[in-house]
Formats: sequence, C-alpha cells, structure tokens
Amino acid sequence: MPRFNPLVETLAAPPIPHVFAWGDAYDGRNGPMIDFSQAVPGYPPHPDMLRLLGEYAASRAYTGYGPIEGEDSLRKAYAEHLSEAYGLPLAAGNVHVTAGCNQAFICAAMAIAGAGDAVLMTDPYYFNQETTLAMLGIKTRFAACDAANGFLPHVARIAGAITPDVRALALVSPNNPTGAVYPPALLAEIYDLCVARGIWLILDETYRDFLPAGADRPHDLFGRAGWENTLIGLYSFSKSFCIPGHRLGAITAGAAVVEQVAKIMDNLQICPPRSAQAAVATALPLLADWREGNRLEIARRVEALLSTMAGAPAWKVGAVGAYFAFIGHPFAGVPSARVAEKLAKEAGILCLPGSYFGAGQEGYLRFAFANADSQTIALLRDRLNRFAID
Repeated sequence: MPRFNPLVETLAAPPIPHVFAWGDAYDGRNGPMIDFSQAVPGYPPHPDMLRLLGEYAASRAYTGYGPIEGEDSLRKAYAEHLSEAYGLPLAAGNVHVTAGCNQAFICAAMAIAGAGDAVLMTDPYYFNQETTLAMLGIKTRFAACDAANGFLPHVARIAGAITPDVRALALVSPNNPTGAVYPPALLAEIYDLCVARGIWLILDETYRDFLPAGADRPHDLFGRAGWENTLIGLYSFSKSFCIPGHRLGAITAGAAVVEQVAKIMDNLQICPPRSAQAAVATALPLLADWREGNRLEIARRVEALLSTMAGAPAWKVGAVGAYFAFIGHPFAGVPSARVAEKLAKEAGILCLPGSYFGAGQEGYLRFAFANADSQTIALLRDRLNRFAID
C-alpha cells in the first residue's frame, strides 16, 4: 500500500471541527450556546463591503489570472494604509498579498527556512503555525511565556533559546491564544536581539486593528535602517473587514523577501483571489470610520469580559486583548481538553483547551470572545460559578 508523507500523517486532525462536535452534544439546558471557539467577528460586514464584493465578483476583469504578488490596486492601497498606521513610508513593492494570513505564514517560513532548520516560537503558540512548520520538516524551539508576566515574552528566554539552527523567531501580537499585546519597547528589544543574532523576526499582526483604546502605533520597526533584512510582517483582512471566507492576507517585507515569496506563491496558488482584492482596495479608505467603530466595540467586549470574570473569582484571566482571553480554570490536575469538553456539553460554553497551544498550558482555556456581544459575555458568570467536575 502506498504511504503518506509521515510529516503530515503524524499531525493531529484540525482542532476546530473536533471542538464543534462537543458543542453539537450540548442539550441547551443553560440557554443558548456561548461560542468562544473560533476567532470570527461577531458582527456582519458593512453593506458597502458586500456591495463591492458582489460588483467585483461579477466583473469579467477579475476572472483571469492576476499578478502573483497581488493586485496593484490593493498593494498600493495597503501600503498607504501601512504608512499611516506606522507613521513611516512603505511602498507597494513591500507588499505581497496572500490567500489569508495562514498562507502568509507558510510562505514566509518556506522563504527563510528549510527541512532541518528551526524556527523559535513562544509557548503558548498559535497551533496552525506550529503544525505548518512540522509538516515542512522545520524544527521548532520554544521560549516560555507565563501568567506572572501577562504572557509577554521574556527577552532573556528568547536569547537563551536561539540555537545555531534557528533561522527565525515567530511572534503574534496581539497574541493568539492569550490576547497579550506586546508593547512597542518590548518588540524593539526583541528586534534588536534578532539583528544581533542574525535571525529573521516574523511578526504576525493579524489583530493589529483591535489594539486597546489609547494605544499608539504598534511599533516603529519599519523605520529602522535595514529593517528589510530582519523583519517580515504578516496581516489578515479577515477580521477587520469581516470576510474570513474570502481568504485575504498580506506580507510586508523587503523587496528581496517579496521576490522569494512570489516563487512560492506561483506554486501554491498562482495568485490570490482577485475580486476580493479589488473590493478591499476600494474599502480600505472608504470604511476607515466603520473599522474604528468595530475596534471600539471589541474594546467594550474586553471590558465586559473582565467585569464578568471578576464575578467568577475561581477562574483567572491570565491575559486578555483584541479577540482573545487566556483563562485559568480552577481544576488543578484536570486536562484542559476535559474541562473544555464538559463546558461545551454541560454548560454551553464552547472554547479551546490550552493544550492545543502547548503542552504546558493544561491549566488554561482560550476564549475567543469577539464572536459574542457584551450581553452574551455576561451570561458566563452564572454558568462558570455553577460548573463543576466530579
């Protein structure tokens, strides 16, 4: 019998469908399911976004192949958006559009590392990034983050984990799964370490549009001399525009990185989805105020979650921000998967076990609360206070 690729065969099955199956077993005894399982916007796309998607999808102009690096209109519009967001000049040539941020990560990883090389990640980590590296034969190293430090990375731990085979450090800020927002000063320290050690910094900023109120620019790294030789930025249009099904993301990097990624993309997908690119290029300036309103709404949901969790003192908020909270459960020694399964089946709370994000995270659960409004979040308090494991 023919064999499968062992690097793929040994991967665990995708986790989200498995968690959904737990939710299907819930009998409704506590009211409607509270779905904190997946990072999806809990409000619809703007009507103009839907209109633009429909208009461009119906245009013959976007039925053929497009540029591998992405539509010129979106690369230019996104570069202008980046320049405003960071207060620094970035050009269309620094942008490579991808079919979602997961594809952006796999392209970045393939461009800078090969089988036998290693990429350093934080622990906890985003599971899709870890499995991407595993199936490519790229080894992973880990630098632990902990609740005592708000799940922020420790620069000394990162430095100690950089072995000779490490080609890059992969970070996510605001973080998935913890929600921790990495301060600009911390990112600057980590960037300087990467420069000193001669490794790439892959910075996934999928949730950049949901920084907390009062936050300034995420960082100034794109203003550093020679940033193109160290920094690779990743982004997703899915959350900000509420269009995850259209699969649209972007890489921000130096021209040399964009050139390497184009080689990879030509084999993965040839070009990103074209009509959605045209729609987002138009929507970026058009819907700026609407996107800001959504940022404020997510900030209100953060406050609602903190207020609710204060009323369930046995459960601890390890970190919270943007779309996520990393919640410490009160059942010492009980695997997080068991806690999450019983929460889904008996309490009607659907969330992800901490173990999905690292072997040392059994005491935690990930709540992706952006999918629920403040009234729904408030329902958590009574359900958590009544919940028990025999």
